[in-house]
Amino acid sequence: MQGECLCGSVKFEIDGEIRNLYQCHCSLCRKATGAAANAATLVPGSSFRWISGQSGIRSYQKPSGFRCDFCSVCGSPVPNSLRGTEMIWVPAGLLTGLAASRVAVHLHTASAAPWAQESTECVWLEGGPGSLESLNKLL
Repeated sequence: MQGECLCGSVKFEIDGEIRNLYQCHCSLCRKATGAAANAATLVPGSSFRWISGQSGIRSYQKPSGFRCDFCSVCGSPVPNSLRGTEMIWVPAGLLTGLAASRVAVHLHTASAAPWAQESTECVWLEGGPGSLESLNKLL
């Protein structure tokens, strides 16, 4: 499996199949991604290989040990070593071909953003923001 950041500067490969993903809902992951949850997977370091762009990766680490690595060109979060282990944290959105993978675990749900809970009235649009114009006419 391969993955890359938004601009394509940082590229990597993973040997083996990724079956499960997790979503972390903690406040740190929300701030690092700007999203309701951080979707990722963990892979053994022996299965992970950088292809390009490693020199363009920058890191931010809090005194608590929380770390986020990102592409210095486009700002995409990129894989990094999970502290104290041989595992690599890999953002799911960077991977191609995850058809068989599913979110198996939701972490830190006690601190999830209250607005992140989907309701039965939630609208799913096949298009992007332009689709909102027609939606606004319905509301």
